[in-house]
Amino acid sequence: MGTYKYCCCFSRKFALSEAEPILEVKEAFATYAEGEGLMSPAQFLRFLTERQGDAVATEAEASGVVERIRELRHKHYLIRASRTFLTLEEFHHFLFSAELNPPIRSLVHQDMMAPLSHYYIFTGHNSYLTGNQLSSDSSDVPIINALKRGVRVIELDMWPNSKKKMMLTFSMAVSLLQCLKSIKEYAFVASPYPLVITLEDHLTGDLQAKVAKMVIQTFGDLLYYPKEESMEEFPSPEALKGRIILSTKPPKEYLEMKSQRVMDSGRQKREDVAEEDSWGKEVTDFKSELQIGDKKDEQDKYDENSNDDGDEVDDDDDDDEYNKFQQNAPPEYRNLITIRAGKPKGHLVHALRVEPDKVRRLSLSEQQLETLAVSNGTDIIRFTQKNMLRIYPKGTRVTSSNYNPMLGWMHGAQMVALNMQGHGRSLWLMHGFFRANGGCGYVRKPDFLMKIGPHGEIFNPKNVSTVKTFLKVKVYAGDGWLVDFKRTHFDNYSPPDFYVRVGIAGVPADCKMEKTRIIEDEWCPTWNQEFTFPLMVPELALLRVEVHEYDMSDKDDFAGQTCLPVSELRPGIRCVPLCSRKGIQYKSARLLMGFSFIQA
Repeated sequence: MGTYKYCCCFSRKFALSEAEPILEVKEAFATYAEGEGLMSPAQFLRFLTERQGDAVATEAEASGVVERIRELRHKHYLIRASRTFLTLEEFHHFLFSAELNPPIRSLVHQDMMAPLSHYYIFTGHNSYLTGNQLSSDSSDVPIINALKRGVRVIELDMWPNSKKKMMLTFSMAVSLLQCLKSIKEYAFVASPYPLVITLEDHLTGDLQAKVAKMVIQTFGDLLYYPKEESMEEFPSPEALKGRIILSTKPPKEYLEMKSQRVMDSGRQKREDVAEEDSWGKEVTDFKSELQIGDKKDEQDKYDENSNDDGDEVDDDDDDDEYNKFQQNAPPEYRNLITIRAGKPKGHLVHALRVEPDKVRRLSLSEQQLETLAVSNGTDIIRFTQKNMLRIYPKGTRVTSSNYNPMLGWMHGAQMVALNMQGHGRSLWLMHGFFRANGGCGYVRKPDFLMKIGPHGEIFNPKNVSTVKTFLKVKVYAGDGWLVDFKRTHFDNYSPPDFYVRVGIAGVPADCKMEKTRIIEDEWCPTWNQEFTFPLMVPELALLRVEVHEYDMSDKDDFAGQTCLPVSELRPGIRCVPLCSRKGIQYKSARLLMGFSFIQA
């Protein structure tokens, strides 16, 4: 029993029940156990193949899972080794186990032999910052945390110190050498696939030479760089496995004063944004941006032409500056760059020009992307079929908030950079998106983003109108909060009143959210509600799941969340583990959910 205070002098007692098998679990057990009280490995295998859609499972594997279930279920008890059958309780334990019955697989399964431009890459922004974008400390700790999470693109800013002898990050609190050493140590702890370091370079030529020496000495054989001056095609993730590559642009020593003026001007224009809600603001809806005409306000004009991120400046003399770079940058520094950034002179749309004999990286702010997506969406996609496109947060995101990454992904942008220092729904989408393909940090882009039709047709997100498939999602039950939270965490006076928000993030036509009913005073709620989502572009869709605790007198409490790639959902009854606001998986809090697909 759980006791809760009531009106100061009184108390109420509630039964603290454990999660029990729901009706559908009991029916499945009875069906495949053929009415007996125990399920054999052969019967369990039939359940896995017929109900869970695991066509490649074998009886030996099923027997191994049975043994593992019994080991986990009864690890504190002595079990006779001769019994190899499952009880209903053990069967229920299997279904509610995130380890044994996850919603997606954890194996790399996509073709990794295509050029890098064919993949989305898990990308961080200002990776060295511990908090906000202007005054927080720099450290290698956020870099290490990002690498442990599977981030494959780390960003470093390089500035000279007052004596112009040492390369430091922007806040002057951590040395470049320290960051490089930490990158080397943790580069491949979460993924064996290539790590990209994007360098925001504000150094003079002599310091660039020192950087080159430092990089070579630190990384040694881990460092990959091309033999040719330019490449017609990027190498593949498989070819670069276990390697570190550099991406940067022409240095800014010739624009040092000009860049500083732009940055100072930008900071005067920046306005802080409010902190996110306790579980994060709703991700920005960009339907209107894709449907209205090409309209720009003053902030758009500023973002289009400013050097807000220390990136390409939209000036007519860019080519001249690049020529100076070629002539004056130390050759050992220039030769280490694998992914070269650059932007042709002229209007922003000219930056999307595809060059037949050269590949490059282009960086755009989130507002520049929104502007181009309105009238030049297909040009963006055509550019990203061969070249790399990096999207970065606008300058007003001083608190390290984030934008909706889906607009970049649906236009083929490989490096959609988010601030990993914070939390919120946009970052949850990022975490969910890169759970795909075994969480290796590289996700193959859908074929429709890489194809050109016989008459030059390119996929256009605004013209999507045909439903490909229907996803049915059933929210059965939840459990584990009483382990992960204090008994009075959600309510001082009674057990929590949980409900679930479930829906889709993807192209605008697929975005939709639903909500279950509220189950009052239950630590182990059962909803047993089903929702159907028509999907036009399931390849880019993410399943959003959030659990909240209803509070009639205040805003609802956060109780867990997760995002999962729809294309990798396993059909059947699955255990869905929940994560904190920062994306860290809880020890026990989880949902029992069902998934099925119906072709349109």
